[in-house]
Amino acid sequence: MQPIELKEGIYWVGAIDWELRNFHGYLTPRGSTYNAYLIIDEKITLIDTVKHHLYEEMIARIAQIIDPAQINYLVSSHVEMDHSGGIPRLAEVAKNITIVTSSRGETGLKNHYGQKWSFQVVKSGEVLPIGKRSLKFIHTPMVHWPDNMVGYLSAEKILFTSDAFGQHLASAERFDDELPRDIVMEEAKRYYANIVLPHSSQVIKAMQAVSGLEVELIAPSHGLIWRSRIPEIMAAYREWAANRTTETAVIVWDSMWGSTAKIARALQTAFENKGIRARMLPLGVNHISDVMTEVLTARYICVGSPTLNNGMLPTVSSFLTYLKGLAPKERVGLAFGSYGWGGQSISQVEEVLRSCGFELLDKIKVQYVPDQNTLQKITDNLQAKLP
Repeated sequence: MQPIELKEGIYWVGAIDWELRNFHGYLTPRGSTYNAYLIIDEKITLIDTVKHHLYEEMIARIAQIIDPAQINYLVSSHVEMDHSGGIPRLAEVAKNITIVTSSRGETGLKNHYGQKWSFQVVKSGEVLPIGKRSLKFIHTPMVHWPDNMVGYLSAEKILFTSDAFGQHLASAERFDDELPRDIVMEEAKRYYANIVLPHSSQVIKAMQAVSGLEVELIAPSHGLIWRSRIPEIMAAYREWAANRTTETAVIVWDSMWGSTAKIARALQTAFENKGIRARMLPLGVNHISDVMTEVLTARYICVGSPTLNNGMLPTVSSFLTYLKGLAPKERVGLAFGSYGWGGQSISQVEEVLRSCGFELLDKIKVQYVPDQNTLQKITDNLQAKLP
């Protein structure tokens, strides 16, 4: 339960969730951390807490530095309970604590916990003196809740970014350069695709708001602290937020007897013949959150389902609900599938893709089992429509 000193008098005191494997529908195969940061100054300040069941781990780290009862300020930068869950027990220990938050943060905490805590509401741009240091707050609403804000310590050049720049990644390491680049960037991309993506326009505004700050450490609420790869993660966020896609395709489907799978492979051939890399993601063996990680940067989204009871297979319906909620923009969609007699599923898939605002290619609908001639026509027709 050792705290980690980031800079003199500033510590990581969070908790590591080695067991987490699902975060409200998003697979987290590498677990996660809930990051809390302790600043020792005239006013001892804690930035965020942890999920309720890991409170003891956090408080044990704090207790190695100071008596937790001495904490003066708790900065609540995000109300969601994986960060605010430790507040009720902390408030019982640090009885004179003041919770520093946005106006929406105050409302959210009161609605979540129903407690009469002492609040100090800060506006965007406001500075909180805590001794020899001052914390500047910048509101970043809808990255990814209305209450979100970031904090900046100018002397140490640390930006506390709440959920922005996070990763769901449990490790004994605390910094981005202590693990292989590919792992860190993969988890950052997965996090953006499954949590931050719907709020990309707000991400652009938030990045503009902090663009003039000198930053040596980015300290998010989940995962590793960025110190060596700050330019890379900032560039990646600019790409993802700007919705810049690559000439790649994601082909997503489920199949009852293999016919829809055959169509998927015919589509794959068409893309590959045009030099477009196609990622094949059958939903029977790929989780929807992993699919969305690929969707984040792919231009073509092809979704296939046979017809079951006048509708889509449940796996396909689940993915499309998830896709629509995460709201990727400016994609090219294609619906496909096989059927026995009704065939309603293909039009239903197409309707969801249309509701996402995708440009649509002609849907592909095949009765029963496609023969080789039919599959070749599917390949040829799609290939003729691709650039």
